Amino acid sequence: MDESLIKGIIYSQFNEKFGPTAIGWVPPTLSEQIKDLISMKSISIMTGEGGKIPKSLTIVPFPSINLKGLIKSFEIKDERRRGGATDCSITLLFSEVNDLIFYKYITNFEDILEESANKIVKLEENQADPLQINEELTKLYENANQILSDLQSAEITIPEPEAFPEEKEEAKVQKGFRFKVIVCGDSEVGKTSVILRFTNKAFRRTYIPTIGVNISEKTVYLKSKKAKIEFVLWDIAGQTKFQKARPHFYQGADGVLLVFDLTRPATFKSVPKWYQDIKVTLKAELFGYLLGNKSDLVDQRKVNVEEIGTLSKDLHLEYIETSALSGANVDNAFYRLADLLITHRIKHKE
Repeated sequence: MDESLIKGIIYSQFNEKFGPTAIGWVPPTLSEQIKDLISMKSISIMTGEGGKIPKSLTIVPFPSINLKGLIKSFEIKDERRRGGATDCSITLLFSEVNDLIFYKYITNFEDILEESANKIVKLEENQADPLQINEELTKLYENANQILSDLQSAEITIPEPEAFPEEKEEAKVQKGFRFKVIVCGDSEVGKTSVILRFTNKAFRRTYIPTIGVNISEKTVYLKSKKAKIEFVLWDIAGQTKFQKARPHFYQGADGVLLVFDLTRPATFKSVPKWYQDIKVTLKAELFGYLLGNKSDLVDQRKVNVEEIGTLSKDLHLEYIETSALSGANVDNAFYRLADLLITHRIKHKE
Protein backbone atom coordinates (compact mmCIF):
# COMPACT_ATOMS: atom_id res chain seq x y z
CA MET A 1 0.00 0.00 0.00
CA ASP A 2 1.34 3.44 -0.95
CA GLU A 3 0.29 5.03 2.32
CA SER A 4 -0.42 3.30 5.58
CA LEU A 5 -4.09 3.41 6.48
CA ILE A 6 -3.10 2.98 10.12
CA LYS A 7 -1.86 6.29 11.50
CA GLY A 8 -0.59 4.88 14.77
CA ILE A 9 -0.99 2.35 17.58
CA ILE A 10 -1.14 3.29 21.25
CA TYR A 11 -1.02 0.97 24.26
CA SER A 12 -2.58 2.61 27.33
CA GLN A 13 -3.04 1.79 31.02
CA PHE A 14 -4.96 3.32 33.86
CA ASN A 15 -2.45 4.71 36.33
CA GLU A 16 -3.89 5.22 39.84
CA LYS A 17 -1.88 8.40 40.28
CA PHE A 18 -1.91 9.96 36.81
CA GLY A 19 -5.02 8.42 35.29
CA PRO A 20 -5.09 6.97 31.72
CA THR A 21 -1.52 6.95 30.43
CA ALA A 22 0.15 5.98 27.16
CA ILE A 23 2.73 3.25 27.87
CA GLY A 24 3.86 2.43 24.33
CA TRP A 25 3.20 3.78 20.84
CA VAL A 26 4.05 3.48 17.15
CA PRO A 27 5.30 5.54 15.39
CA PRO A 28 7.53 7.28 17.92
CA THR A 29 6.59 10.69 16.47
CA LEU A 30 3.02 10.65 17.83
CA SER A 31 2.34 13.87 19.72
CA GLU A 32 1.62 14.09 23.44
CA GLN A 33 -1.80 15.54 22.62
CA ILE A 34 -2.77 12.49 20.58
CA LYS A 35 -1.38 10.02 23.13
CA ASP A 36 -3.21 11.71 26.02
CA LEU A 37 -6.49 11.98 24.12
CA ILE A 38 -6.49 8.37 22.95
CA SER A 39 -5.50 7.02 26.37
CA MET A 40 -8.23 8.99 28.12
CA LYS A 41 -10.99 7.98 25.74
CA SER A 42 -9.98 4.35 25.21
CA ILE A 43 -9.68 3.61 28.93
CA SER A 44 -12.96 5.42 29.66
CA ILE A 45 -14.79 2.79 27.58
CA MET A 46 -14.24 0.27 30.36
CA THR A 47 -15.37 2.79 32.96
CA GLY A 48 -18.55 3.37 30.98
CA GLU A 49 -19.20 -0.37 30.97
CA GLY A 50 -19.07 -0.50 34.75
CA GLY A 51 -15.59 -1.97 34.77
CA LYS A 52 -16.53 -4.84 32.46
CA ILE A 53 -14.22 -5.53 29.55
CA PRO A 54 -16.00 -5.19 26.19
CA LYS A 55 -15.82 -8.57 24.43
CA SER A 56 -15.77 -7.10 20.94
CA LEU A 57 -13.61 -4.47 19.33
CA THR A 58 -14.90 -0.91 19.52
CA ILE A 59 -14.63 1.93 17.01
CA VAL A 60 -14.47 5.35 18.67
CA PRO A 61 -14.27 8.78 16.96
CA PHE A 62 -11.73 11.45 17.89
CA PRO A 63 -13.20 14.41 15.94
CA SER A 64 -10.74 16.99 17.31
CA ILE A 65 -7.89 15.24 15.44
CA ASN A 66 -9.95 13.87 12.51
CA LEU A 67 -9.12 10.29 13.48
CA LYS A 68 -10.96 7.22 14.67
CA GLY A 69 -9.71 4.31 16.70
CA LEU A 70 -10.23 0.56 16.66
CA ILE A 71 -9.93 -0.34 20.34
CA LYS A 72 -9.10 -3.63 22.05
CA SER A 73 -9.80 -3.47 25.80
CA PHE A 74 -8.24 -5.88 28.29
CA GLU A 75 -6.83 -6.04 31.82
CA ILE A 76 -3.68 -7.15 33.59
CA LYS A 77 -4.08 -8.92 36.91
CA ASP A 78 -2.25 -7.09 39.72
CA GLU A 79 -3.17 -7.76 43.33
CA ARG A 80 -1.29 -4.64 44.41
CA ARG A 81 -3.85 -2.44 42.72
CA ARG A 82 -7.35 -1.59 43.77
CA GLY A 83 -9.71 -4.11 42.20
CA GLY A 84 -6.84 -6.52 41.60
CA ALA A 85 -6.33 -5.52 37.97
CA THR A 86 -5.20 -2.72 35.67
CA ASP A 87 -7.43 -1.53 32.83
CA CYS A 88 -5.59 -1.48 29.49
CA SER A 89 -6.28 -0.79 25.83
CA ILE A 90 -4.63 -1.05 22.42
CA THR A 91 -5.88 1.52 19.89
CA LEU A 92 -5.33 1.39 16.12
CA LEU A 93 -5.69 4.93 14.74
CA PHE A 94 -6.98 5.66 11.24
CA SER A 95 -8.36 8.63 9.32
CA GLU A 96 -12.09 9.31 9.45
CA VAL A 97 -12.25 9.21 5.65
CA ASN A 98 -11.22 5.54 5.76
CA ASP A 99 -13.63 4.43 8.47
CA LEU A 100 -15.72 2.43 6.01
CA ILE A 101 -12.81 0.03 5.52
CA PHE A 102 -12.47 -0.66 9.22
CA TYR A 103 -16.22 -1.00 9.82
CA LYS A 104 -16.44 -3.55 7.04
CA TYR A 105 -13.37 -5.57 8.00
CA ILE A 106 -13.42 -5.19 11.78
CA THR A 107 -13.57 -8.96 12.34
CA ASN A 108 -10.31 -9.38 10.40
CA PHE A 109 -8.45 -7.56 13.17
CA GLU A 110 -9.87 -9.47 16.12
CA ASP A 111 -7.29 -12.26 16.17
CA ILE A 112 -4.17 -10.11 15.82
CA LEU A 113 -5.34 -7.64 18.47
CA GLU A 114 -6.23 -10.47 20.83
CA GLU A 115 -2.81 -12.04 20.26
CA SER A 116 -0.99 -8.75 20.88
CA ALA A 117 -3.00 -8.07 24.03
CA ASN A 118 -2.11 -11.53 25.40
CA LYS A 119 1.58 -11.01 24.64
CA ILE A 120 1.59 -7.61 26.32
CA VAL A 121 -0.07 -9.10 29.40
CA LYS A 122 2.72 -11.68 29.66
CA LEU A 123 5.40 -9.05 29.12
CA GLU A 124 3.93 -6.86 31.85
CA GLU A 125 3.58 -9.76 34.26
CA ASN A 126 7.26 -10.56 33.69
CA GLN A 127 8.17 -6.88 34.14
CA ALA A 128 9.65 -6.75 30.66
CA ASP A 129 11.62 -3.82 29.30
CA PRO A 130 9.41 -1.12 27.66
CA LEU A 131 11.36 -1.67 24.44
CA GLN A 132 9.94 -5.20 24.22
CA ILE A 133 6.42 -3.80 24.45
CA ASN A 134 7.15 -1.37 21.64
CA GLU A 135 8.55 -4.22 19.57
CA GLU A 136 5.23 -6.01 19.98
CA LEU A 137 3.34 -2.88 18.95
CA THR A 138 5.57 -2.57 15.88
CA LYS A 139 4.77 -6.18 14.92
CA LEU A 140 1.07 -5.44 15.36
CA TYR A 141 1.43 -2.36 13.14
CA GLU A 142 3.10 -4.42 10.41
CA ASN A 143 0.56 -7.27 10.67
CA ALA A 144 -2.40 -4.89 10.54
CA ASN A 145 -1.03 -3.15 7.46
CA GLN A 146 -0.44 -6.53 5.80
CA ILE A 147 -4.07 -7.48 6.45
CA LEU A 148 -5.25 -4.24 4.88
CA SER A 149 -2.96 -4.76 1.89
CA ASP A 150 -4.31 -8.30 1.37
CA LEU A 151 -7.91 -7.11 1.66
CA GLN A 152 -7.30 -4.32 -0.81
CA SER A 153 -5.74 -6.74 -3.28
CA ALA A 154 -8.68 -9.10 -2.87
CA GLU A 155 -11.14 -6.33 -3.71
CA ILE A 156 -9.17 -5.21 -6.74
CA THR A 157 -9.05 -8.75 -8.17
CA ILE A 158 -12.83 -9.20 -7.91
CA PRO A 159 -13.92 -9.15 -11.55
CA GLU A 160 -16.13 -6.39 -12.87
CA PRO A 161 -18.86 -6.34 -13.94
CA GLU A 162 -20.52 -8.50 -11.30
CA ALA A 163 -23.71 -10.31 -12.03
CA PHE A 164 -26.72 -11.10 -9.93
CA PRO A 165 -26.37 -14.78 -8.85
CA GLU A 166 -28.93 -16.13 -11.28
CA GLU A 167 -27.83 -13.85 -14.12
CA LYS A 168 -24.79 -15.36 -15.84
CA GLU A 169 -25.70 -15.24 -19.50
CA GLU A 170 -23.82 -12.09 -20.46
CA ALA A 171 -24.09 -12.97 -24.14
CA LYS A 172 -27.81 -12.17 -24.03
CA VAL A 173 -27.21 -8.56 -23.00
CA GLN A 174 -28.80 -6.32 -25.65
CA LYS A 175 -28.54 -2.86 -24.08
CA GLY A 176 -26.17 -0.90 -21.90
CA PHE A 177 -27.09 1.93 -19.54
CA ARG A 178 -25.19 4.25 -17.25
CA PHE A 179 -27.06 5.98 -14.43
CA LYS A 180 -26.00 8.60 -11.92
CA VAL A 181 -27.84 7.96 -8.66
CA ILE A 182 -27.75 10.36 -5.71
CA VAL A 183 -28.18 8.82 -2.26
CA CYS A 184 -29.39 11.44 0.20
CA GLY A 185 -30.55 11.75 3.79
CA ASP A 186 -29.49 13.02 7.20
CA SER A 187 -26.19 12.09 8.80
CA GLU A 188 -25.81 8.56 10.18
CA VAL A 189 -28.94 7.10 8.59
CA GLY A 190 -26.75 4.47 6.92
CA LYS A 191 -26.39 5.82 3.36
CA THR A 192 -22.75 4.82 3.09
CA SER A 193 -23.41 1.43 4.67
CA VAL A 194 -26.23 0.72 2.21
CA ILE A 195 -23.94 1.56 -0.72
CA LEU A 196 -21.14 -0.55 0.72
CA ARG A 197 -23.49 -3.50 1.19
CA PHE A 198 -24.47 -3.22 -2.47
CA THR A 199 -21.05 -2.55 -4.02
CA ASN A 200 -18.99 -4.59 -1.51
CA LYS A 201 -16.08 -2.25 -2.18
CA ALA A 202 -14.62 -0.46 0.85
CA PHE A 203 -11.35 0.42 -0.87
CA ARG A 204 -12.52 1.15 -4.40
CA ARG A 205 -14.24 4.48 -3.97
CA THR A 206 -13.48 8.16 -4.45
CA TYR A 207 -14.02 10.24 -1.34
CA ILE A 208 -13.72 14.03 -1.36
CA PRO A 209 -13.97 15.06 2.31
CA THR A 210 -13.59 18.80 1.68
CA ILE A 211 -16.88 18.97 -0.21
CA GLY A 212 -18.74 16.01 1.28
CA VAL A 213 -19.28 13.46 -1.44
CA ASN A 214 -18.36 9.80 -1.76
CA ILE A 215 -18.54 8.30 -5.25
CA SER A 216 -18.77 4.55 -5.88
CA GLU A 217 -19.48 2.45 -8.95
CA LYS A 218 -21.17 -0.87 -9.54
CA THR A 219 -22.04 -2.73 -12.74
CA VAL A 220 -24.89 -5.26 -12.76
CA TYR A 221 -27.06 -7.20 -15.18
CA LEU A 222 -30.83 -6.98 -15.22
CA LYS A 223 -32.27 -10.17 -16.65
CA SER A 224 -35.78 -8.81 -17.20
CA LYS A 225 -34.45 -6.07 -19.49
CA LYS A 226 -31.50 -8.04 -20.92
CA ALA A 227 -29.40 -5.03 -20.00
CA LYS A 228 -26.11 -4.10 -18.39
CA ILE A 229 -26.37 -1.20 -15.93
CA GLU A 230 -23.46 0.89 -14.75
CA PHE A 231 -24.36 2.68 -11.53
CA VAL A 232 -22.42 5.75 -10.44
CA LEU A 233 -23.50 6.26 -6.85
CA TRP A 234 -23.10 9.69 -5.26
CA ASP A 235 -23.24 9.39 -1.48
CA ILE A 236 -23.98 12.96 -0.43
CA ALA A 237 -23.05 14.09 3.09
CA GLY A 238 -25.93 15.08 5.34
CA GLN A 239 -24.11 17.68 7.44
CA THR A 240 -25.38 21.27 7.20
CA LYS A 241 -21.91 22.60 6.34
CA PHE A 242 -22.15 20.95 2.91
CA GLN A 243 -25.56 22.42 2.08
CA LYS A 244 -24.30 24.97 -0.46
CA ALA A 245 -22.32 22.35 -2.38
CA ARG A 246 -25.16 19.84 -2.75
CA PRO A 247 -26.92 21.39 -5.80
CA HIS A 248 -23.76 20.79 -7.82
CA PHE A 249 -23.86 17.10 -6.87
CA TYR A 250 -27.53 16.78 -7.83
CA GLN A 251 -26.90 17.96 -11.39
CA GLY A 252 -27.29 15.22 -13.98
CA ALA A 253 -28.82 12.69 -11.58
CA ASP A 254 -30.98 10.02 -13.20
CA GLY A 255 -32.29 8.55 -9.96
CA VAL A 256 -32.50 9.19 -6.25
CA LEU A 257 -32.63 7.16 -3.06
CA LEU A 258 -33.89 9.10 -0.04
CA VAL A 259 -32.77 7.32 3.12
CA PHE A 260 -33.98 7.72 6.69
CA ASP A 261 -33.38 5.83 9.93
CA LEU A 262 -36.37 3.86 11.20
CA THR A 263 -35.18 4.39 14.78
CA ARG A 264 -34.84 8.20 14.50
CA PRO A 265 -38.07 10.09 13.62
CA ALA A 266 -36.17 13.35 13.03
CA THR A 267 -34.44 11.79 10.01
CA PHE A 268 -37.83 10.80 8.60
CA LYS A 269 -39.17 14.34 9.03
CA SER A 270 -36.18 15.63 7.06
CA VAL A 271 -37.02 13.59 3.96
CA PRO A 272 -39.43 16.19 2.45
CA LYS A 273 -36.71 18.85 2.84
CA TRP A 274 -34.26 16.65 0.94
CA TYR A 275 -36.88 16.00 -1.72
CA GLN A 276 -37.58 19.69 -2.25
CA ASP A 277 -33.88 20.56 -2.25
CA ILE A 278 -33.27 18.05 -5.04
CA LYS A 279 -36.45 18.99 -6.90
CA VAL A 280 -35.53 22.68 -7.02
CA THR A 281 -32.16 21.84 -8.57
CA LEU A 282 -33.23 19.20 -11.09
CA LYS A 283 -36.56 20.85 -12.00
CA ALA A 284 -37.86 17.49 -13.16
CA GLU A 285 -39.76 14.45 -11.93
CA LEU A 286 -37.71 12.40 -9.48
CA PHE A 287 -37.34 8.69 -10.12
CA GLY A 288 -36.29 6.56 -7.20
CA TYR A 289 -37.29 5.10 -3.87
CA LEU A 290 -37.78 6.05 -0.25
CA LEU A 291 -35.61 3.79 1.93
CA GLY A 292 -36.28 3.15 5.62
CA ASN A 293 -32.96 1.78 6.85
CA LYS A 294 -32.01 -0.23 9.98
CA SER A 295 -35.06 -2.50 9.74
CA ASP A 296 -33.10 -5.07 11.77
CA LEU A 297 -33.54 -2.90 14.91
CA VAL A 298 -37.12 -4.04 15.38
CA ASP A 299 -37.38 -3.16 19.08
CA GLN A 300 -36.00 0.35 18.50
CA ARG A 301 -38.26 1.29 15.63
CA LYS A 302 -39.95 4.68 16.16
CA VAL A 303 -41.30 5.70 12.75
CA ASN A 304 -44.97 4.96 12.18
CA VAL A 305 -45.88 2.76 9.19
CA GLU A 306 -48.92 4.90 8.35
CA GLU A 307 -46.80 8.07 8.26
CA ILE A 308 -44.36 6.38 5.91
CA GLY A 309 -47.19 5.35 3.61
CA THR A 310 -48.55 8.89 3.51
CA LEU A 311 -45.16 10.38 2.71
CA SER A 312 -44.53 7.77 0.03
CA LYS A 313 -47.75 8.80 -1.72
CA ASP A 314 -47.04 12.52 -1.33
CA LEU A 315 -43.59 12.23 -2.88
CA HIS A 316 -44.65 9.65 -5.50
CA LEU A 317 -41.78 7.42 -4.42
CA GLU A 318 -42.35 3.78 -3.54
CA TYR A 319 -41.11 2.69 -0.13
CA ILE A 320 -38.61 -0.08 0.64
CA GLU A 321 -37.31 -1.11 4.07
CA THR A 322 -33.63 -2.06 4.19
CA SER A 323 -30.99 -3.20 6.62
CA ALA A 324 -27.40 -2.43 5.69
CA LEU A 325 -26.35 -4.65 8.59
CA SER A 326 -28.14 -7.81 7.45
CA GLY A 327 -28.34 -6.86 3.77
CA ALA A 328 -32.14 -7.22 3.73
CA ASN A 329 -33.65 -5.65 0.61
CA VAL A 330 -30.50 -3.68 -0.27
CA ASP A 331 -29.79 -5.44 -3.59
CA ASN A 332 -33.52 -5.50 -4.28
CA ALA A 333 -33.72 -1.71 -3.93
CA PHE A 334 -30.95 -1.11 -6.47
CA TYR A 335 -32.26 -3.66 -8.96
CA ARG A 336 -35.75 -2.20 -8.75
CA LEU A 337 -34.23 1.25 -9.26
CA ALA A 338 -32.39 -0.03 -12.34
CA ASP A 339 -35.63 -1.39 -13.79
CA LEU A 340 -37.41 1.89 -13.07
CA LEU A 341 -34.70 4.03 -14.67
CA ILE A 342 -34.44 1.83 -17.76
CA THR A 343 -38.20 1.95 -18.26
CA HIS A 344 -38.19 5.74 -17.98
CA ARG A 345 -35.26 6.19 -20.37
CA ILE A 346 -36.73 3.90 -23.03
CA LYS A 347 -40.10 5.65 -22.72
CA HIS A 348 -38.45 9.08 -22.91
CA LYS A 349 -36.73 8.18 -26.19
CA GLU A 350 -39.90 6.91 -27.85
